[in-house]
Amino acid sequence: MEIVKRAIRLMHEGKCIYDQFQLDEDYNVPDAKEDVGNVIEGIVCVKTEDMKLVENYLKISGKAQFKILYMTASLDPQPAVLEGKLPFEEMVYVEQPGEEEYFLKNLRTEFSVSMVHSRKLSLHLLTELEIGRTQMISEEVTEDVESEHAVYKKMKKFRLLGLSDTKKDTYRIKEEITLPGTKESISQILLSEVHGRKLELRPGTDEVTVRGELQVFCLYLSEELKADWVSQVIPYEGKLLCNGLTEGMFYSVEHTLEDTLVDIRMDEDGEMRVLGIEGTLLLRMNFYEEQEMELLEDIYSLQEQCIPEKQETVFEELLMQNQSRYKLTERLSLPELKDDVLQVLCSRGEIQIEHTEYREEGVQIEGILHLSFLYLRGDDARPYGSWQGMIPFQHLIECSDLPENVRCTMSHHVDQIQVSMAGSEAVEVRAILAFDAFLRREVELQTIVSVLEKPLDLEQMDKRPGIVGHIVQEKEDLWELAKQYMTTVEGIMNVNELENENVKIGDKLLIFKENMSIL
Repeated sequence: MEIVKRAIRLMHEGKCIYDQFQLDEDYNVPDAKEDVGNVIEGIVCVKTEDMKLVENYLKISGKAQFKILYMTASLDPQPAVLEGKLPFEEMVYVEQPGEEEYFLKNLRTEFSVSMVHSRKLSLHLLTELEIGRTQMISEEVTEDVESEHAVYKKMKKFRLLGLSDTKKDTYRIKEEITLPGTKESISQILLSEVHGRKLELRPGTDEVTVRGELQVFCLYLSEELKADWVSQVIPYEGKLLCNGLTEGMFYSVEHTLEDTLVDIRMDEDGEMRVLGIEGTLLLRMNFYEEQEMELLEDIYSLQEQCIPEKQETVFEELLMQNQSRYKLTERLSLPELKDDVLQVLCSRGEIQIEHTEYREEGVQIEGILHLSFLYLRGDDARPYGSWQGMIPFQHLIECSDLPENVRCTMSHHVDQIQVSMAGSEAVEVRAILAFDAFLRREVELQTIVSVLEKPLDLEQMDKRPGIVGHIVQEKEDLWELAKQYMTTVEGIMNVNELENENVKIGDKLLIFKENMSIL
């Protein structure tokens, strides 16, 4: 007897690893730079360059690239910027390491700068890492058996989720911004920030459409050495080749925007009025498809004894792929901003998930939006300032009748954020927080892995009565009765004139041996 099997690929996700580390460094102002009068703000981008398992530890190395905006200590203070890198190497303990693949799932930073004196700064960096661990496995299900003897098969329909493809790719973004006519030409970029927004992926035939936006802010000096800025949203769209994909597939994606660059370019008139924007979108994509199939649950034969050997295997069924958005609106009273604040120039936010709970009505998320913004005020000596703070939030990703055995892959990011003045001592924060959830349900199947064939005990068969009266008990069905009494479901239905296979507790049935004729 030959078992007909089919392989289903699954992406097994292990328990995430969380780590936190700090860097405290003194930074000496380069000789070519003017003395620091006061620090406005510091921004940092932490990039991991290598991640490898060393025994029970994950060795993570990389660098933190920072920029510090400050006002010079000259008689005529001017904005200026300092740049540098802080290398780091972190050893993270891994519980029960295996053959999984480890990757950076989420990263959040807090960066602060204080003055020691005009030629020395003290830098403090706090970095929180969430490291994912995945392993692709293949499990087999039994669809049929082939035998020389006539066999009776109990089949059941399932709709299982299988991994179609996994792909790591990069999408290069290259765009340009032309300064409005009201802005002066650029001589030097002081500070630039590029953030990804509204990322959308759409699987097609052998390709993935990538669509999103870049939020760009640039503070610069004009040719007359006056400070000005430009803030603009740039849409982008493109395609990535991915053989084997089809439209309508389900997916889960982890993405980060790295290696962003803003540089000055000439326009058609030879003036420096164009900003070149570049970035690299790193994508880690898993594509899934639902597979409808009939699987073999049980088997028996009237010509030989068939003993199936079963193995419990866990598969997945799709519950929901959900792109949920939470609109956050908050008015913050900030007495520290009472000193003639004119305008908020740019803002940024990071999401920190504090707690996730699976409820019957869906996935409940509690977290914090870490907010910071740069503002302009009416003080020529200290024209800029910055503020950092936190806003708690709660959000429910709705999924009715959520089962207990749920598996959830979720990514989060800030889709939009805007901070505006709401009086002399308050700001209004409007943000859209994005949560992309891929929910599956665990399905435990008893899979037939082999069938032991033995000759029938003919002496024992002869001792069985030709006709049996049976009262249906709890959890019994016609298949179990046919197998028990070595007959067929059709035979029982014919004798008892049943229109279908449905029987209930207490029903009285006559069961004949399969080779008995009805007198």
